[in-house]
Amino acid sequence: MKPTIRIFKEANELSRAAAELFVALATQAIRERGRFLVALSGGSAPMGLYRLLARKPIDWTRVHIFWGDERLVPPENPESNYGQAREVLLKHIPIPSENIHRVATELESDAAAADYARVLKEFAAPNLDWPRFDLVLLGMGEDGHTASLFPGSPVDVTEPVIAVTANYQGRPAQRVTLTPLVFNDARQALFLVAGANKAVSLRGVFDDYNSSELIPAKRIQPTEGQVTWMVDEAAGSALTPSPSPK
Repeated sequence: MKPTIRIFKEANELSRAAAELFVALATQAIRERGRFLVALSGGSAPMGLYRLLARKPIDWTRVHIFWGDERLVPPENPESNYGQAREVLLKHIPIPSENIHRVATELESDAAAADYARVLKEFAAPNLDWPRFDLVLLGMGEDGHTASLFPGSPVDVTEPVIAVTANYQGRPAQRVTLTPLVFNDARQALFLVAGANKAVSLRGVFDDYNSSELIPAKRIQPTEGQVTWMVDEAAGSALTPSPSPK
């Protein structure tokens, strides 16, 4: 399915649109399937969204929260994706603790990956070893990476969760990430991208000259779902032709 690209003037407008989509998808999933399975992302881009969601009328007792990737640091570490979401969102909503499925970052990387694969299997869709997420939130680095899938990393992975060692902008190198096997079974993948430093890589996602090995964000193409890109004007400045703001 062809990706949807929406360009917003600034980050607050982007966050409001993302919150509206989140609520709509949650409402639909709970009505149709009794629960809403979502994989969150880290970084700065989703923080505005998380703050808005803390005030939204969602039946959090039917929401199960996972993470698309995680750095192997303690939850109180500022680099923890779980820790970021906990401070901005999870502490402020009535979600049961058993509905929050964080990566066991106290384990070694290979063990943490295997443990999270086991967690995913508990929510597996029919004929799969992982859930069909109703929503996966994703970002993109200025090098084109998404989750912890970096340029040059293997494209044809066969595991739903893998351990990763990646030196990127001085951040923690040991990580665990879901793979395209899981992301591409999602009903909705939503990229949130902001900043002029992402513009060149964002253009590369949509051209025919860059491989998915070079720009891992190109690997996210849901087989039966949708992919939506919500970007600010700075990030979208190199797209040609530039879509009209929505």
